[in-house]
Amino acid sequence: MRVLAIDTALEACSAAVLDTETGVLASESRPMARGHAEALIPLIARVMAEANMPFGDLDRVAVTTGPGSFTGLRVGISAARGIALSTGKPAFGLTTLAAFAAPYIAADDSISLAVAIDARHGHVYLQVFGPGGRTLVPPRVASIRDAVRIAATGRTRLTGNAARAVAAAWPANELPPLLVEEQKVPDISWVARLGAVANGGPDTVKPLYLRAPDAQPQAAARLPRR
Repeated sequence: MRVLAIDTALEACSAAVLDTETGVLASESRPMARGHAEALIPLIARVMAEANMPFGDLDRVAVTTGPGSFTGLRVGISAARGIALSTGKPAFGLTTLAAFAAPYIAADDSISLAVAIDARHGHVYLQVFGPGGRTLVPPRVASIRDAVRIAATGRTRLTGNAARAVAAAWPANELPPLLVEEQKVPDISWVARLGAVANGGPDTVKPLYLRAPDAQPQAAARLPRR
C-alpha cells in the first residue's frame, strides 16, 4: 500500500510517502509556526517527486486532524481532501494525539502513555493510552493540574509538546513518570504508518478542535444598521 501522509497540525509542515512493502520512500518536515498554506503544496510536490510517485499511484492519503492549530488543521485537511478528490483515492484522518503516541506504543504497549499537547492558557489537550494501546482517557481539554491528576494514577510515560509542563507539575507524593520525552510535532513517518491501517475513510477527515477558537467576533465593533 502506498500512502501520502500530511501533517500541519502544529509547528511544522510535513509530508511523507510510505510504501508498506519497502518503507518510507521520501519525507520532509519543515519547522514553522505559520505559513503552512504557502509551504504545503510545494513540499508535497517535492516529496512525491523524490519518491518518484505519481499521485495516481497512491492508494490513500492520510492527514492529522487535530487537536492543534485551527489554521494549520484546515490547511492540511483541505489539501488531503483535494488530493483525494482529484485522484479518486480515499482520505483518512487520524488524531495528532495518536500520531504522538504511535512510536511509544509500538516500542512497548504494556506501559501506559499520556500524550499532552499545548492548548495555551495553562491547559493541554490530553489522551491516555493503556496496555495494548487502548484508550483509557479519550481526547479532552484539561488544565495542567487536572492533566496531572488524570495521568498520575500509576506508572506512565509522557510525550507530546507539553510533556515537560505536565511533568513539572507532578506531585511529589506520586511515583514519577517512567519517561518524559517532549516533541514539538509527531514523526511524519508514523502518521503514514497509522494512515496505512486507518479505517473510516472520509468520515474521519474533519477537524478535532476540542475547544472553541481564542479569537471571537467583536459584536461591539459592528456598525449599527440604519
